[in-house]
Amino acid sequence: MSRTILILPGDGIGPEIIAEAEKVLNTLAKEHGLDIVMEHGLIGGAAIDARGTPMPEVTLHKAKASDAVLLGAVGGPKWESVERSLRPERGLLAIRSGLNLYANLRPAILYGELADASTLKADVISGLNIMIVRELTGDIYFGEPRGIRTAGDGLREGFNTMIYHESEIERITHMAFIVARKRNGRVCSVDKANVLESNELWREVVTRVAGEYPDVTLRHMYVDNAAMQLVRDPRQFDVIVTTNMFGDILSDLAAMLTGSIGMLPSASLNKNGKGIYEPIHGSAPDIAGQDKANPLATILSVAMMMRYSLNEPGLADRIECAVKHVLAEGFRTTDIYTKGMRKVGTREMGDAVVKALGK
Repeated sequence: MSRTILILPGDGIGPEIIAEAEKVLNTLAKEHGLDIVMEHGLIGGAAIDARGTPMPEVTLHKAKASDAVLLGAVGGPKWESVERSLRPERGLLAIRSGLNLYANLRPAILYGELADASTLKADVISGLNIMIVRELTGDIYFGEPRGIRTAGDGLREGFNTMIYHESEIERITHMAFIVARKRNGRVCSVDKANVLESNELWREVVTRVAGEYPDVTLRHMYVDNAAMQLVRDPRQFDVIVTTNMFGDILSDLAAMLTGSIGMLPSASLNKNGKGIYEPIHGSAPDIAGQDKANPLATILSVAMMMRYSLNEPGLADRIECAVKHVLAEGFRTTDIYTKGMRKVGTREMGDAVVKALGK
């Protein structure tokens, strides 16, 4: 039975990196028995230009009807003057909310071939393999009330609400512990419970849920210390579970440990395993259309799709092995290039991965 994948290229480098991921999907379909149908839609700035909204109803309808969604990137300076409620990023928040995608899985894995591309010393990051489990539908990004208002002194003030419901904390904690059971059995919960009441509740609930997983070790860490520890001794972490805002920040920090944010995929999942798969980097409008973008995070996002939504772990392994092979062969886009390697563009890197899929 065919599975439907909705392709949302988005803005900036999105169409370029998605094109290379589609090459991989087409190869898996033609040569490795993957039975899929690919549909396409608009999101973000591209949707604003075409439909006047960052999240057209037709796109959300297609997303709900699909088995998985592959997303490029959204946003760019072109739309900075657009009303805040209609900016490209609102499309991303809307589709996450519409599909009830509450769990964001962001692996930070250092490929040995890229040790020299990291800004940290090789002996600090060698063997790095972290999974950040970020809560995705709560916290300050979705809390109400929010806005910009005029204060009593006549000056404007911006305000947002950091809020978490107990059930939201419970379900993301369960996800983190289930993931940890399949890894090394260690969870670090990151919060700021010493100053934030919402995070005080977070810590209390995480601790209670942990009691259902006696085979998994739990520890707590304040977010400022966690940021420092990720740079000082990142290999101490196995699974990190944290709030929406802290996860957003820490996962980008972890990205640089691996050599480039262009290497990191992500999966955003709901309770049924349906998900949006996307690289964690942005739309990079400064290099859009120049054949410079690294497509590997997007291609690795396809691997996560195979593993988490389409139940094709063998194909996930094949993609990951192909990426490792091209890195071992010395292929490098600009963001991960080091002296002596073979510098290539977006399309050539995608072609190299496709070729490696047959090996």
